Amino acid sequence: MTSQGPGQVLFHFVRHWARRSFPADAGGEQGRLVLVCEAVHALRQRGLPATVNDVAREIGLDQSGASRLIGSAAKAGYLTMVVAPGDARRREASVTSAGRSMVDDAHRWQEETFVRLTPGWSDTKRHEFQQAMVELMDSSYAMEA
Repeated sequence: MTSQGPGQVLFHFVRHWARRSFPADAGGEQGRLVLVCEAVHALRQRGLPATVNDVAREIGLDQSGASRLIGSAAKAGYLTMVVAPGDARRREASVTSAGRSMVDDAHRWQEETFVRLTPGWSDTKRHEFQQAMVELMDSSYAMEA
């Protein structure tokens, strides 16, 4: 048992998993490409724009770091930059089909890893954990608004 409160455990959990990455290269260039493509994909799924600044906020980097990551992913064919609807001065990132395939591979790995981490868990316990995490994320997004 731990003497840490639930908030401390949550932030320990976040720090722990922030250091883990897609297994293709253990956090090297491929891991960074997955990170930026997942960020663009997640923003788009929430109906938000994926500008450089939005991506920077999503992954916790400064604007220049996010810009370099987006540029690398675009050069690799995983992202494209397009003029934002309604504002020709802004550009937004979109995931290409190659990027979507990479994100799908990462998501499969994430699901497989979760199952390996929870071998004694029932489907109900896994679902309850998932729901609790979704509720935490929804609360976090609401606090940012």
